[in-house]
Formats: sequence, structure tokens, C-alpha cells
Amino acid sequence: MTTATRTTHRVLSSRFGPLEVEEERTIHLPNGLIGFEQCRRFTVVTPDPENPIKWLQSLDDGAVAFPIIEPWRFLPDYAPVLSRVDAEELGVTEETPRLVFLVVTIPRGAPRLMTANLLGPLIIDPESRVGRQVIALNEEYTTKHRILADRAVAA
Repeated sequence: MTTATRTTHRVLSSRFGPLEVEEERTIHLPNGLIGFEQCRRFTVVTPDPENPIKWLQSLDDGAVAFPIIEPWRFLPDYAPVLSRVDAEELGVTEETPRLVFLVVTIPRGAPRLMTANLLGPLIIDPESRVGRQVIALNEEYTTKHRILADRAVAA
């Protein structure tokens, strides 16, 4: 009789301590993130289910973790336009389901001034768990959108 072996990834996270993540919860970013190209395997950590901020924890480097948020939590009409190349590499169309996260910057000692990078969303195929950080073609988006300026998050 054989037993199924589950693939897990282990990392000593500087923020969350030791983590053991099953392959089914691993996100693969073949190009890494901008400035962190060496980190290609991640997981989403949700320390507080009531808080909209989650963490994108690298499984390649325990010291690398980014606060992230789903854009629709504070910007319901967020609709990043992808380049043809990004859409083709991700294998997405207008109708394709996808996970979208934005990297959040939280200034030390001033969390009410936190911003989200609308220009560089992280797009993930929920089935394959493969994604990439893209540059949205929308001219109105910035890298420092004030999150708490939108009443949806404050409510």
C-alpha cells in the first residue's frame, strides 16, 4: 500500500516564525517581484481574518514579506489594463478569473498614511497558482494611492 506524499515548503519567517506550506497554498512567480526577482515562491498569510491586510510571504527568503490587500476592499471599480504580453504570459482574458493583490506601504508610526501600489498589481491564476507583478497601463493609477482616503476601508 502506498501513501500519497504531500509536497511542503518550509521557511523560517522573520515575521511569522517557522512556516510549513503545502504546495496547494504556494504561489509561483517565475519572474519574482520587482526588486525581489530571486524570490519566486510565496504564500499568503492572514494573521487576522478581520483585517483586510494580508501578507505575501516569500518561501525562498524568510526575511521577505509584503503587506498586500485586495483592491476591491477600498476601490470597487479598480480595473487594471494589462499589456498584451502580460495577458498572454498569464494566459488571461477579460473573462478569466484571477486573484489581484496590491502591495501596501505602511509608514512606520503612521499607519493611517498607508498607500497601495495601483500601478503594479500582482495578478495570479487561482487554478495554477502562477502569477506575476505587472505594470498596469491605466494612466490614472499611481504607486502611492492613499487607502484610508477611501471611505470603504475606513467603514
